[in-house]
Amino acid sequence: MKRLPALCGLIAVGTVPFILLAQDASLNPAVMNDLSTGLWPGYHGDYSGRHYSPLKQIDASNARSLSLAWIYRTTSSTQNAIVESDVTAAAAAAQQGRGGGGGGGGGFGGGAAAGPTIKSIPLVVGGMMYLSVPGHVYAVDARTGVERWHYATVGGAAIGNRGVGMYGSWLFLETGDNRIVSLDAQTGHERWHKDLKVTGSSNFSTSAPVIIRNHVIVGIGGDSGSGIGWVESLDPETGDMQWKWVVTPAAGEPGVETWPSPEAAAKGAGGPWQPPTYDPALNLMYMTTGQPTPTYNGRGRPGANLYTSCVVALNPDTGKMTWYYQFSPHDTHDWDATQVPVLIDGTINGQPRKLLAQANRNGYYFLLDRTNGKELVAKPFALSNTYKGLDATGTLIPDPDKEPSPGGSLVFPDSDGAANYPAPSFSPDTALFYVNATNAASIFSAVKDDTDPTGFARGSEYHLGLFDSSLLALDYRTGAVKWSHHYPQTGFWSSTYPGILTTAGGVLFTGDPSGNFIAYDDRSGRILWHAPVGATVSNSPETFLMDGKQYVVVAARDGLYCFYLQ
Repeated sequence: MKRLPALCGLIAVGTVPFILLAQDASLNPAVMNDLSTGLWPGYHGDYSGRHYSPLKQIDASNARSLSLAWIYRTTSSTQNAIVESDVTAAAAAAQQGRGGGGGGGGGFGGGAAAGPTIKSIPLVVGGMMYLSVPGHVYAVDARTGVERWHYATVGGAAIGNRGVGMYGSWLFLETGDNRIVSLDAQTGHERWHKDLKVTGSSNFSTSAPVIIRNHVIVGIGGDSGSGIGWVESLDPETGDMQWKWVVTPAAGEPGVETWPSPEAAAKGAGGPWQPPTYDPALNLMYMTTGQPTPTYNGRGRPGANLYTSCVVALNPDTGKMTWYYQFSPHDTHDWDATQVPVLIDGTINGQPRKLLAQANRNGYYFLLDRTNGKELVAKPFALSNTYKGLDATGTLIPDPDKEPSPGGSLVFPDSDGAANYPAPSFSPDTALFYVNATNAASIFSAVKDDTDPTGFARGSEYHLGLFDSSLLALDYRTGAVKWSHHYPQTGFWSSTYPGILTTAGGVLFTGDPSGNFIAYDDRSGRILWHAPVGATVSNSPETFLMDGKQYVVVAARDGLYCFYLQ
């Protein structure tokens, strides 16, 4: 085991001594878009969303020698945690009672109860790793997996949390009850928290804040009920709002004509819960939006229902929309468009182009010009039977016969989607776009209801229980499959699809449905190495450099597993 660096002091954090390492724990904004530094400073690594690292110490020739460096396990216990100042003693005790065993590193966790599942992609800055689960943030030594501090807050209940953002030496966390909390990265103590709520909204928040210069970008919106979804920019020093962009248009705004009324649009949701990507040269960030509501009953909201199930290009300084593209017009199958909008600088017909690629939940691979939103490719990468082709603007035409119906409509893919929020990856070395894809179907029904103005209730979905999954390598220019690896066991289901990482070493990292973490040759799909991690990978892998050594980190349920070359 490597020796810890020199210590510069010992301070108190809550009731637990905290060793402050002598490394700079602050994030220099100049490295936010440069992964050659060996850091992982943002949710997507850099701003592009490619989930590609230029690190190449681990390569296709030596990946078979990867071994375990450490394991860290999360806990929901508040014992020894820094508990938010307004948590009462009773609430703290109740949270502790729900928790598992304490966090720690360097072992397999013993027989302690399982902690919260990790869906976040940790940040790695200044020798520390910062990860989150709903209501909790943990600072972990990136060399050893030893916990340095643990912060707990109220209002954290949600289906997951994607991670934290960092500005200088400050961290930012969204909570399940639509608040944002700022913490001191060295101590874990709270700086401020702000409400991000709208009266009458039933949303919750799961997204990871993204930092663009002095803007803390947060997307608001959950998967339940109706109300508005929006993107907000906050001042990192004070938490004051700088601007807000609401997904669905109000009366008199462009796009409101795609709803039956402004009142219907105001309840249309479209929560943007995928962290955006960003092009510094164009100064545009690309935010994807969620599905409209009522989710299955489209008869109550005729029209395309802008700007739900879209990608929108926003100016991060003003929040003004430059262009949009709608992946699933008038969506009635819960196909949020909140898959990663990957930025690619490539060539089309021999001409250099600034591109945006997405493997959408509806089963189509899209390639757009990211300067103007023009569609260049819209091609299925998985089984899909819900569209009749493209219209003159390059937008999919929904088949009305595939909307939920009283007798039930057989639809590919199901509501979980052919892909979901965990990251795909693009490697500039292979010119391939990689995605874990699932073929699955459901019966979508709409029950008759005379009390509803449309004559139908919200609707129901019946999963057929068959999930056929593969890792696909697509030509980014055409969407054609160049190679695939079929997963022989039961396929992925719902949001458990693992994300993907590629590296300059020619290695692709991801997980399979059988609880293995796997390294592939990114050019051929040949398996180089695998390690059983006990459960399906629950986040997207990442890599970083520490003391001249490359590490790869991935989560499976409550465990964070770190590997390196011995």
